[in-house]
Amino acid sequence: MLQKMMIEKGFTTPTDRVIRLKNQILNARPHVESERAVLATEAYKTTEGLPAILRRAKVAEKIFNELPITIRDDELVVGSITKNPRSTEICPEFSFDWVEKEFDTMATRMADPFEIPKETAAELHEAFKYWPGKTTSDLATSYMSKKTKDCMANGVFTVGNYFFGGVGHVCVDYGKILAIGFRGVIADAVKKLDELDQMDPSYIKKQQFYNAIIITYNAAINFAHRYADKAEELARTESNPTRKQELQQIAQNCRRVPENGASTFWEACQTMWFVQCMLQIESSGHSISPGRFDQYMDPYLQADTSISREFAQELVDCIWIKLNDVNKTRDEVSAQAFAGYAVFQNLCVGGQTADGLDATNDVSYMCMEAVAHVRLPAPSFSIRVWQGTPDEFLYRAAEVVRLGLGVPAVYNDEVIIPALQNRGVALADARDYGIVGCVEPQAIHKTEGWHDAAFFNVAKVLEITLNGGKVGDTQLGPVTGGMTSWTSLDDFYDAFQTQMAFFVKHLVEADNCVDYAHAERAPLPFLSAMVDDCMGSGKSVQEGGAIYNFTGPQAFGVADTGDSVYAMKKFVFDEKTLNMADLKAALDANFGLAAGASTAAANGEPTEEQVYAAVRQVLVNSSSTDMSTLKDEVYRTLAANGGNGAGEGKYESIRRMLDSAPCFGNDIDDVDLIARKCAQIYCKEVEKYTNPRGGQFQAGIYPVSANVLFGKDVAALPDGRPAKAPLADGVSPRQGKDVKGPTAAANSVAKLDHFIASNGTLYNQKFLPSALAGDGGLKNFASLVRSYFDHKGMHVQFNVIDRQTLLDAQKDPEAHRDLVVRVAGYSAQFVVLAKEVQDDIISRTEQTF
Repeated sequence: MLQKMMIEKGFTTPTDRVIRLKNQILNARPHVESERAVLATEAYKTTEGLPAILRRAKVAEKIFNELPITIRDDELVVGSITKNPRSTEICPEFSFDWVEKEFDTMATRMADPFEIPKETAAELHEAFKYWPGKTTSDLATSYMSKKTKDCMANGVFTVGNYFFGGVGHVCVDYGKILAIGFRGVIADAVKKLDELDQMDPSYIKKQQFYNAIIITYNAAINFAHRYADKAEELARTESNPTRKQELQQIAQNCRRVPENGASTFWEACQTMWFVQCMLQIESSGHSISPGRFDQYMDPYLQADTSISREFAQELVDCIWIKLNDVNKTRDEVSAQAFAGYAVFQNLCVGGQTADGLDATNDVSYMCMEAVAHVRLPAPSFSIRVWQGTPDEFLYRAAEVVRLGLGVPAVYNDEVIIPALQNRGVALADARDYGIVGCVEPQAIHKTEGWHDAAFFNVAKVLEITLNGGKVGDTQLGPVTGGMTSWTSLDDFYDAFQTQMAFFVKHLVEADNCVDYAHAERAPLPFLSAMVDDCMGSGKSVQEGGAIYNFTGPQAFGVADTGDSVYAMKKFVFDEKTLNMADLKAALDANFGLAAGASTAAANGEPTEEQVYAAVRQVLVNSSSTDMSTLKDEVYRTLAANGGNGAGEGKYESIRRMLDSAPCFGNDIDDVDLIARKCAQIYCKEVEKYTNPRGGQFQAGIYPVSANVLFGKDVAALPDGRPAKAPLADGVSPRQGKDVKGPTAAANSVAKLDHFIASNGTLYNQKFLPSALAGDGGLKNFASLVRSYFDHKGMHVQFNVIDRQTLLDAQKDPEAHRDLVVRVAGYSAQFVVLAKEVQDDIISRTEQTF
């Protein structure tokens, strides 16, 4: 069935090998493993007198030399972080106490469960005894003020990504390693060490850095050689002649690369994967992204005259499988924000070259074929589009989109390149940008972007502004006049600006504390040697060695804030049909709804069961034949029965009035420009600050799946949203509120200032499969993307699926294990998502042309 469908859509069928490798991933039960934690702890214990960069080199050396070696059945590209498929190691040098607290619950928690065998827990418990007070998290916490910690505790922002884990959100120079190998990196370090001026005060730190590179990269070569040894061992006992030959070639590949430069396409694939694998081993970095895979891999495909296109495709497919083998665990709260075992390895194709020519090549199309073959959540596959993008490329991308996997995400060169230039990135580097993590653009292998540095809850700041700086009875923010004191919308904006400035200042403090902690306790030599110009400056990425340095916190709740402000403008200040005292009373009472109202209620809708019951009751008891009267009676029946989307009791009319207001997402300037202004207030406040590495803060607007989790921290809002309900995701309109079609919705989103949000914006659209059917559907899709980008939108991504399929998957998850959907800046298996995240995806507007 699947193979027939792909043939009809123009894709070839995956090989049996790829299907078997895929099933290993689908059938895996993620485990927590202990080997890395034990090895790292042993290395730290024996290096306490050394500088941080040399300690980190010794940690990498011990792990690369002693981590168990695993070659899975059928693999052509080898290198694994864990013994079990799709499992994770622990990095206690960043944080550890949350792991121990979840020994008994991680396997059963709501989001992203992991098995922790008793013997693993015992080994981790023993290793953890070393770490109290020694982690980067401990150091960062010690630097933070009480007020900053209070802001985090009250749901205004969180810096959990780097607070608890290793540094990621980077794209390294894969092409450099393909060309010169690890041996070339060592030679460069030796040369620079020899050239150092011992009279220069920086000599002390630089010689430590270069020595750390030499230690780390020699161990990395040994790691690859250990795989060569393993492949030779397996080949000696292999009875299948075909597999025996494969293992012998794998051994030969691992003996040669990545120590030396690649000479064949197979060696290039193996080199790329070893780099990716070892980066994860060094720090379990979040969102370590392969970047412009087609640009650095295509030269090796073109030069390899002995390889068939079919086998080259199978190798690319194997890399796709390996990217799905990478996994990581997070604390229970963070797991909800990153639901779906997300690792965010963003792989990008298309766009333009550094000198402004179209960059599309053969590997660009092979990557699309790999998506169709593998049909798994990773990588986060992206394409770049500009005015010179061939129609064929965009149509092919549309064919991939309508497979329903949520990829590719589509990025606009015409916005991103000038946005990066505006931050000081050179034109050639801006043209050569890649995407890392969810949606974050960066000048590849020259940037430490510290992207995804925090989740900032704009809707929470709105709530605090409505209450004069208070959260409940606590004066968390500055004292400003509450909503009942405002006589105009300008009064609101003055208060909102004051609160925003206060909370962004504390966000910056938190981020900089974490930044300092990583520089002092966990510089990363393996990573740093592949980011320009660490080798030239003699400094690690964490100490400011990159050419471009940024910190990028991201916001969410923009549409909720814009719609709320517009509702106040319309009903309180313009029409004067509602006074602030009554609005405040309705908000304080949560419109009469119970706390934690259902998703349906949160979206202004009753559940299907409630609607059917109310309609039956009205039809049996009512004598009216007027549809308007019958509709009102249904609303009253729902209210009387409790638990509805229309509100209850005396606040019903207020909530319904607010819910009737025009909303962001329908191409209405009066509404859209308010959302734009609210987002700009956040972005402009963020960009006032600098970080410890000498770079600028830059804002992004994207949520991962935090719009669901952190919606629980936000009280009722003037847009009619009840307390604790999910917020809008990214720059997308609120769920179900973009009712005038996909073009109108896209036009609204394009009115936001995407140029200032240079850390990335995220826009989700959801289409019925019928909307993209046939050649007409492909052309409509391409036209929508071109139009949105002409209006200066930055990014868009698509779910192509109908509501009933998602509901069926909730009821019978085992039958839908391979159903992949777009969550936010990533895709995930639908059935592994927490139900509240599933419900959020189901509630998004289904568009059609």
